[in-house]
Amino acid sequence: MNERPIRIGIFGRGRLGAAVAALVERTPGMVLAWTAGSCDAPGKGADAALDASASGAVSGHVGWAIESGTALVIGATGWDSSIVESLDAGALSIGIMTAPNFSMAVALMRRAAFALGRFAAREPGADLSVLERHHAGKADAPSGTATLLAAALASGSGRHQGWTTGRAEQGTINIASLRSGSTVGYHELRYEAPMENLVFSHEAFSRDVFARGALEALLWIRGRRGIFRFDDMAAEIMDELFFPGRGSERNN
Repeated sequence: MNERPIRIGIFGRGRLGAAVAALVERTPGMVLAWTAGSCDAPGKGADAALDASASGAVSGHVGWAIESGTALVIGATGWDSSIVESLDAGALSIGIMTAPNFSMAVALMRRAAFALGRFAAREPGADLSVLERHHAGKADAPSGTATLLAAALASGSGRHQGWTTGRAEQGTINIASLRSGSTVGYHELRYEAPMENLVFSHEAFSRDVFARGALEALLWIRGRRGIFRFDDMAAEIMDELFFPGRGSERNN
């Protein structure tokens, strides 16, 4: 007996929404239930939905997900995170995931950022910063990924509080942003000390990498309850990289 295909709904018909829709349609065992623009009413029958719409529409989509009992993954940019943070996670009957970036490599980079921050704590004269570059059409700056990485650097160092753009300020992580051309996405972590520099970078060449991660997130969130981050899913893979054997012990 064949299992029923997993039905996916998508808010947003922009770059990410279109890439995920195309991937769903060519993935066995999955069906595209519907797509909706930022101001359109969603369809029916989705097992999980992706919000890749405009920032101002996220609040309404979260309310819809809770009311309809549909698991939701939020991949929109520039939205107010307090929309989800104010929810009572224990009272939710669905899973809601927030994802500033759907790349598993960026999830690894976030862990590297925390470690780099801790490394910088050993060198009081070291500066930490983030550089990010995206296509000219990206509306928000800095990117959600850049602020995520900056937060990880600050958390690791213990001597930085938040981030800033423009002129550098003591005790903050400076973020530089560029919007030009057709760059899919580039992020760089910088450690600059009096006697040495250290740079980590990640560049996405195709939006398919984000579509693949979004699809993994939609499958992972089904059947869960509460509020999650993309990093929670990534940890199931990353923990095994940093602590070999821990994943197998967890599954026994």
